[in-house]
Amino acid sequence: MFEELKKFLVDELRVNPDDVTMEAELTTDLGINSLELADLVYLCEEKFNIVIDDEELHNFNTVGDIVRYLEAARA
Repeated sequence: MFEELKKFLVDELRVNPDDVTMEAELTTDLGINSLELADLVYLCEEKFNIVIDDEELHNFNTVGDIVRYLEAARA
């Protein structure tokens, strides 16, 4: 799941692949703004055929937060 999310971040949001770790903070480390986060969520919903509640966006602070959410949603 991490590798798939990393690919999205690199390919779609032009994030430096070396910066993408489970601990990387979306805004401070990767420079992702709220619109880009919304795009990322949309891509994840499409790719994994899930719906991410808007309330959950506030819980996505690190790459690991998103990975854990996606893994739980697919379980």
